[in-house]
Amino acid sequence: MNEAASALETFYEWVQESRKIVFFGGAGVSTESGIPDFRSKDGLYNQKYAYPPEMILSHSFFRSNPEEFFRFYRDKILIGGAKPNTTHLALAKLEKEGRLLSVVTQNIDGLHQAAGSKRVWELHGSTLRNTCERCGRKWGKDRIESQSGVPRCECGGIIKPDVVLYEEGLDDAVLRGAITDLANADMLIIGGTSLTVYPAAGLIDAYTGRRMALINRDATSGDRKAQLVLHCSLGSVFEYFLKD
Repeated sequence: MNEAASALETFYEWVQESRKIVFFGGAGVSTESGIPDFRSKDGLYNQKYAYPPEMILSHSFFRSNPEEFFRFYRDKILIGGAKPNTTHLALAKLEKEGRLLSVVTQNIDGLHQAAGSKRVWELHGSTLRNTCERCGRKWGKDRIESQSGVPRCECGGIIKPDVVLYEEGLDDAVLRGAITDLANADMLIIGGTSLTVYPAAGLIDAYTGRRMALINRDATSGDRKAQLVLHCSLGSVFEYFLKD
């Protein structure tokens, strides 16, 4: 048995033996659903725009240039028609079976919930939720999609997506929940993330166990921390859990 096959077998054994798994994921989880990532060579941050994407997706840019913010947001962040993929579905199944404690995600697409996952800590919020800044009314994604220019509530207020922009802090309740689950986990699976976005990436330090598995196409700074590293696609690993 070669090294890669041995590592994969060990991974499956760990999952079968665990009852409090936490999955920590990033953009790579959703690329197999057709949602582009940010930092790969073909990712969003390596494409050319009038302003750098990091600037557009900042709190100060949202305030100073909301028209350009929403043009970019509708064009590149709101991805229509995306469906849960193998990894999303497998994680939901593991939760239903009582093996997975929760998902901690940096993604904002809501695909984990669409797949059936119940306990999901959305570190960076969700495009599915939007709030009027004037009256506080909640709106779905369709309100943003159906309007042109700056989306507005019936009261006239600007509707802001409930996503965490650069220069904004993470939600305290979400942080506490994620850290608590990570601290109590008997296995940590890290998947589809470069582990370069902080403070989110730093949360994995809350896990102190000895079964940290990292699955990513490319090497990451977390490889040296993990007890098991698989450089491959997430779907090729998680399809195992969907077999009858």
